Amino acid sequence: MFKFLKQIGRLGYDIAIDLGTKNTLVYVDKKGIVINEPSVVAINTKTTEILEIGFEAKKMVGKTPAHIQAIKPLVDGVISDFEITEKMLKHFINKVHGEGFSIFPRPRVIIGIPLDITEVEKKAVEDAAKSAGARKVFLIEEVMASALGAGLPVDSPRANMMVDIGGGTTDIAVISLGGVVSWKSLRIAGNEFDNNIIDYIRDKFNVLIGEQLAEKIKINLASVIPFEEDREMEIRGRDLTNGLPTAIIITDEQVREAIKKTVIKIIENIKLTLEETPPELVADIYEHGLYLSGGGALLYGLDKLIAKATKIPVIVIEDPLTSMVRGAGSLFSDEELLKKITSVLDL
Repeated sequence: MFKFLKQIGRLGYDIAIDLGTKNTLVYVDKKGIVINEPSVVAINTKTTEILEIGFEAKKMVGKTPAHIQAIKPLVDGVISDFEITEKMLKHFINKVHGEGFSIFPRPRVIIGIPLDITEVEKKAVEDAAKSAGARKVFLIEEVMASALGAGLPVDSPRANMMVDIGGGTTDIAVISLGGVVSWKSLRIAGNEFDNNIIDYIRDKFNVLIGEQLAEKIKINLASVIPFEEDREMEIRGRDLTNGLPTAIIITDEQVREAIKKTVIKIIENIKLTLEETPPELVADIYEHGLYLSGGGALLYGLDKLIAKATKIPVIVIEDPLTSMVRGAGSLFSDEELLKKITSVLDL
């Protein structure tokens, strides 16, 4: 009977998961990316019932009554709410197998993790995947997976430098021979840019806005160098003087000022990582360049600013938002490399 159930479990698809602070992406072997949804779960606190997951849950952020919470179960790239993360993972795994033939989906799962994750946080990821139905869990550093997604030779002696700017973390790493040689991990990234914008508008205009509007401002106006043409945007928030709704105009120049300190901190840590890298590997980096991935890679002019600060060519990889999950998913076709660069939990 156990053997029969085990064989049924093997009918599940192999999947890679980018368990991000902002979005969760799911890659299915031989199919590609099948899910890309916000990492948000709406729950009824009275009944503990899950109401919505993903896009529909995100619509509720900041708009729920007292008995409903729109929860983001990941903070700074790590699990902050184990139970909700487990339910979210189970939802996505079942969604992947919804049209398949697996009665009890028991897939092999690869999950990306930040560089500075603790053993306790790593165990939480493994346990959440196990509880969600995985039969074998592989953990891979997100920068390593992003390098694979960029098509870089991670297991060669050539140095590859990745800067992955996600929603909750920025990971900076020099990779060689299938391992990370030198690195920095910062708990600042896309969410920090949003917070910078919220703080700036509150301090300069005495107006309070929500995180979803801050993200919209970031997408439309954020840059680290001026655009070819000036940009501006009318936004609405709450006037902190009288508590009433108000409208203001914000410009791209003001947004640059808002995020300036965070951008400088990221660049300073890139330079520190280079300083700690063996000279032979630095020579490779100067020859082949530094690669940017994650949503932050799309920040207008960031590649040019980093190149100017480091004197190294900077390449924004193709489709940087999905590079991590694509790279992780590619490992299912290379079992030898999969075993070499991941840690594994058999269930």
